[in-house]
Parts: sequence; structure tokens; C-alpha cells
Amino acid sequence: MPHDIKLIAGNSNPALAESIAKRLGVRLADATVKSFSDGEVSVSIYETVRGADVFIIQSTCKPVNDNLMELLVMIDACRRASAWRITAVVPYFGYARQDRKAKARDPISAKLVANLITEAGADRVLTMDLHAAQIQGFFDIPVDNMLAGRLLSDFYAERFGKDNPDYMVVSPDVGSVARARNFAQKLGMNLAIVDKRREEANKSEVMNIIGDVRGKNVILFDDMVDTAGSLCGAAAALREIGGAGEIYACASHGVLSGPAIERIDKSYIKVLRLVDTIPYPADAPKSDKIHYISSDEMFAEAITRTHDEVSISTLFR
Repeated sequence: MPHDIKLIAGNSNPALAESIAKRLGVRLADATVKSFSDGEVSVSIYETVRGADVFIIQSTCKPVNDNLMELLVMIDACRRASAWRITAVVPYFGYARQDRKAKARDPISAKLVANLITEAGADRVLTMDLHAAQIQGFFDIPVDNMLAGRLLSDFYAERFGKDNPDYMVVSPDVGSVARARNFAQKLGMNLAIVDKRREEANKSEVMNIIGDVRGKNVILFDDMVDTAGSLCGAAAALREIGGAGEIYACASHGVLSGPAIERIDKSYIKVLRLVDTIPYPADAPKSDKIHYISSDEMFAEAITRTHDEVSISTLFR
């Protein structure tokens, strides 16, 4: 007997969940996720999930703890309702930056969150661009980590062309070199690196540019934009020290916390293009510099392949 696909959405990114469902040609399950007066999460699923292949779509973005708790309670509800398999579709995996002990008595919160998702009853996790690839190993269940670089490289290849000698890809820090190199190879462009020293969290000091960007238009590539300090600092260094021309930027996840939007608007960045794993902050003014690329088709294809027991890795070859 085939197992029906059931899509259940939390409150973190309803627009993306609706788009994925539309791509798949199915509707989102009839369910509500809300809070009691004291803030406790309340989940009600109004249709059967018994024997179903359930995909719960929920980014653990701001408010991180509320969205994480929603995900855990939804997983638990489906497990207790006898779902055949539960896949947590987490476009943005929060706590991923806490993946190791940077100093004594630090927690490894990414491992804790992995344990919580597993213990809640998830059978698989489908996510995009984990901040640290080794987080896949924190789980004792299968994790498919999709790469947004393909979406972004396809966009820029169509816009600027491949092997364009007037453009270079730039990694805004040494830690992002590996992913920026892969991105540059897809576009057939050279790579430069902004070398910086981070003095404290969310603050950085640009020190040097590795590579000749003078007279070149550049594409800054990173996995996430949080307060945008590093990204805007790199853009300033590229223009003022390196002599770069037009500066574009792109990233998988737009956290956009604190002064991020104001910094981007005042920066040398012409356009910042983000993947829609996190919605634009509802309480923030709109920025003409920030644009989104939808990941709905990629997630829909990955969900279909998971349901049909077909390889996902071939999506990125």
C-alpha cells in the first residue's frame, strides 16, 4: 500500500511552505499551530496522518526558540498519530553556529538541537546549507543537506554569463573559502578572499584582500547574513582598498538581525540576493537592495525524491 504525502507547516515561513505544496500539487494538511496564553505551543492536526509519509516544514529562525519548539511538538504529534515516516524539513537550521567549544564551558548547542529533533521522533532531516557541514554527523538519523549555491550560481550565470572575465567571486572571510570556491567554479570565475580578524561576536576588522579585484565587478558569496557587519565591511574593503567596481552579494540565509538592513542600505553593495529559507523580517522597513530567490522547486524535488526513495545528491552534480 503506497504511503500518501502529507505536508504540515509551522508558523516560521508559511509562504515557502505554500509554494512547496503548490509545486508538489498537494495541499498543506489542515492543521493549526498556535500558543496558549502562557506561551506554550499548541498543535492541532485535523486530518489523519496514520501511515502517511509526513513532511513538516519549519525553519528554526527568529523567534528561534518558539519555532524550534513548534517543530518538536509537531513531530511528536505526528509520531503519536502513527505517521509512517516523519521528515523534518528545516530550510534554515538555527543554532548551527554553536557547533563546537570555542572556549571552556561552552555548550555545543547544535548537537543538543539534533538530539531534540531525533528524540521527538523525526526519521529524517532535510535542510539547506548548514553553517558547518559536520552537523550532519550530530544526528543519528539521515540528514540531506541541500546546497543553495546551485540556485544562486544559475541566477548569476544567466545574468552575467559564465567565464565572464569582468567578474570575480569573493569570500567575505577565510571560513567561507570552500563554499565560495565551489561557487566560483560553477561560474567559471576567479576567486578572491577578504581576510579579517574577528575581535568579538558580530564585530569584525578587515585586514587584507587576497587577490586582485581592481577594476573587477565582484560577487560576495556567504552562507548567511546576520547583522551584515562582515558583509558590509568586506564590501567597503573591496571598494576602498581593492578598487573593485560594482559589488553584488548573495547568501543562502538572510537572518537580517539588529542593524543589518540599515547597514546594507548604506553599504557599497548594489544588490543583496538571498534564498527564501527565512522570510524578510515582518517588522523591518523594506529595502530596495534586498531581493529573494525561491527555493520552493528545489525543496519540492527533494521531497519527491525522498518519498520515492531516489537519490537527492544527483540534484547537485
